[in-house]
Amino acid sequence: MLWGYIAIISYLITTIWIGVSIFKLNESPFLTRKLPTLGLGACALVLHALALYQNTLTDGGINLGFYNALSLISWVVALLVILVSTIKPTDNLALIFLPAAALALLLELLMPNTYFLPESLSTGLRLHILLSITAYSLLTIAAVQAIIFAIQERQLRNKHPTKSMRLLPPMQSMEDLLIQMLAIGFFLLSLSLSSGLMFVSDIFNQHLSHKIVFSILAWFIFGLVLWGRWAWGWRGRKLIRWTLGGFSLLILAYLGSKLVYEFIL
Repeated sequence: MLWGYIAIISYLITTIWIGVSIFKLNESPFLTRKLPTLGLGACALVLHALALYQNTLTDGGINLGFYNALSLISWVVALLVILVSTIKPTDNLALIFLPAAALALLLELLMPNTYFLPESLSTGLRLHILLSITAYSLLTIAAVQAIIFAIQERQLRNKHPTKSMRLLPPMQSMEDLLIQMLAIGFFLLSLSLSSGLMFVSDIFNQHLSHKIVFSILAWFIFGLVLWGRWAWGWRGRKLIRWTLGGFSLLILAYLGSKLVYEFIL
């Protein structure tokens, strides 16, 4: 548990540093802004990974209870955000996702629960779980990107941009990054669904039918968003609404189903 609490503190320190960098050091050289962020962020990620290792890989098997799964997804999201921030101006996303990762880790430490995966789990199913978590994490970043883009779009439409919005990348850059995240997330979600249908047997007996249905609906909507962008030039509000709609279905498919089966049923 010690590693977990140090990781939480590291996440919060990193968030504060990034906030200061955005609001006060925005014009400073790349190394002044990025290296401390990468160092602090890497420290938080390593400590979070140690806590996950201790709580997830147990003597009883792989524990992917609700809070462990939430913490794992938040770790992958934080890792992706920090990596992407080295090549694109996405520091603003870290101000959201790093505290979220700290909160998810705190819940994992304070409210442990168990949901062990069978020891006989095949390599194909392990690959399916890995692909699902990575796809979900990328599409989570895309959803938050869509929300920030929606705030930018509304403020521009109302002609009342705030100082914080002026520190964000241009709307065109935000929109392009959103599409890139959606495209990669859609590809990984496609692989996840394909591997699930190939390797998961007795879907109905395992109470997975609703999860599959919601995931396929989400996959269809994300595909429609990408097609709409390519074929019909979707932009702005339409792009945002369909993206958030698809992500809502994905939440129901994964975290929603885990919440129901582990805490309600």
